[in-house]
Amino acid sequence: MSLAVIFGANLRHHRKGRHLTQAGLAERVGLSTEMISKMERGIAAPSMVTIERLADILDVPAVAFFGVGTVLTHDSERSRLLGKVHTRLSRLNEAQLARANRMLAALTD
Repeated sequence: MSLAVIFGANLRHHRKGRHLTQAGLAERVGLSTEMISKMERGIAAPSMVTIERLADILDVPAVAFFGVGTVLTHDSERSRLLGKVHTRLSRLNEAQLARANRMLAALTD
């Protein structure tokens, strides 16, 4: 999984955690909604200045966008699947995330 995809998934996660739309975040950062969308999809990379602004606005350390603490160390099938699950979960709204959590709990309990 590329760093741009990890960054985008984490950006989306923290944006949704603050209940911001892409348009709302774009306005606060001074970027277009299209650019926020591209960053979240991992097809555009922000500048260091933009990363710092995003971190300030979302009230997270800048390293939070880069998967610090996330275990994606080997190119194993497990790591690939965990990355896909993380990306999918980060795209969910609050209700969908709660439902996914209940489903995962049923599988693992």
